[in-house]
Amino acid sequence: MKKAVSLLLAAVMAVGLAACGGSDTPAPASGAGAAGSGAAQEASGDAVNITIWQPSDKEAVENWWVERLNTWNSEHPDIQVSREAIDRSDSYAYDNKVATAVTSNDLPDILFVDGPQVSYYAANGIIVPLSDYFPDTSDFTPSTVAQCTYDGKLYAISATESSVAFYYNKDMLKEAGIDVDDLDSRTIENPITWSEMNEIAEKCTTDSYVGTHIVMDHGEGLPYALEPMYISEGKDYISEDGTTAEGYVNSDEAVKTTAFLANFIAKGYANVDPITDEFLNKACATMIGGSWEVATLEANADFDWGVTYYPVADDTKKAVSPCGDWSAAVTKDCKNVEAAGEFLQWLMSTENVATYAAAIAKPATRATAYDEAAMEDYKEGPRALLVEQLQNTAVPRPRTPSYATFSTDYAEAMTNILAEAASNGTVDETYIKEQLDGVSEKFTEDYNTYYAN
Repeated sequence: MKKAVSLLLAAVMAVGLAACGGSDTPAPASGAGAAGSGAAQEASGDAVNITIWQPSDKEAVENWWVERLNTWNSEHPDIQVSREAIDRSDSYAYDNKVATAVTSNDLPDILFVDGPQVSYYAANGIIVPLSDYFPDTSDFTPSTVAQCTYDGKLYAISATESSVAFYYNKDMLKEAGIDVDDLDSRTIENPITWSEMNEIAEKCTTDSYVGTHIVMDHGEGLPYALEPMYISEGKDYISEDGTTAEGYVNSDEAVKTTAFLANFIAKGYANVDPITDEFLNKACATMIGGSWEVATLEANADFDWGVTYYPVADDTKKAVSPCGDWSAAVTKDCKNVEAAGEFLQWLMSTENVATYAAAIAKPATRATAYDEAAMEDYKEGPRALLVEQLQNTAVPRPRTPSYATFSTDYAEAMTNILAEAASNGTVDETYIKEQLDGVSEKFTEDYNTYYAN
């Protein structure tokens, strides 16, 4: 491996669950069929035993795994699959377990990894290519395939995706004189612009609530939710080949984008430290929020709300939206990659993708999944809008083995920038440039030390 394995935990910890739309309380870590010990398939007669590790999830998802693995195992006596669902709520228990297994060569056969970490695992030889098992990925959302690809090879595959859009409390907007019908009628070709978002936030800020919500969290939620604004303005965080941040995250375009975001905090239009469920609790009128918020609002909101497409820069009108979710990969310790690959082909079938996506309440990665009855809720309304974004404007986070370093440093820099704006009530572009220069320098140091040829 190019990078010391001891750094694995720090790397995977940097990419938080919020970035993948994980807002559900994890279920007990029982899983579907307790996994065996480590990677090696232990002989059970002539059968091959395949083990899976994945973070635990809500009851509906755990039940889905039980039913699906029972089906597979009854139909494939020669390949028996078990899964260990590991609770992530206990101080990165999942990440600790993976890091320990890497050092002891005791990884499971199939490991679920967060989308932006695929490049790290691939570059360090922790997971192996899957291209032979998924030679045709045309039915999968392009952004999903891109996120799971490193150095031209597919290293992981995902059943679900996430997205971010612009939510609005119709009651609050009407009180402020905002044309809600106009927002409801926007199309993917005509999304709201930054200036429109700013005008809405200004008009909707009152003594009782702020106009908008832009801080998902002070970790991975910042680079995940805000990256499209940088791309829309003209520069992504990192170069397309994943080798440099210099001239990208600290570019003139990036400084302008960051200043636009900091202005919401400086003017008091948004909170630098939002309360939990700020939009649901009516503490803000609008929100840059994740796709998972739809299910939360449908179940709990006591007000009229809407959602429209991610805002675009005024000068480019370039539509971009976030994406990414947990993906299945085959590890270096798998003794029978062919059997693991065969199982993943079945797991990622149209029917399985559709029913899994419905259980976890996330958009499906396969286009044909939306023809299944399980995805009926995604044919109209807010869920359909999110699917439309994923299929047309989604851009994966930078594919680079140094992403975790970037994510941590960018989140820290943005936290500093937003805190400074809140404290002074103004936006200091010189300070912004200094902070973003620091992000670029640390990325360069990490990439050049461990990955540059």
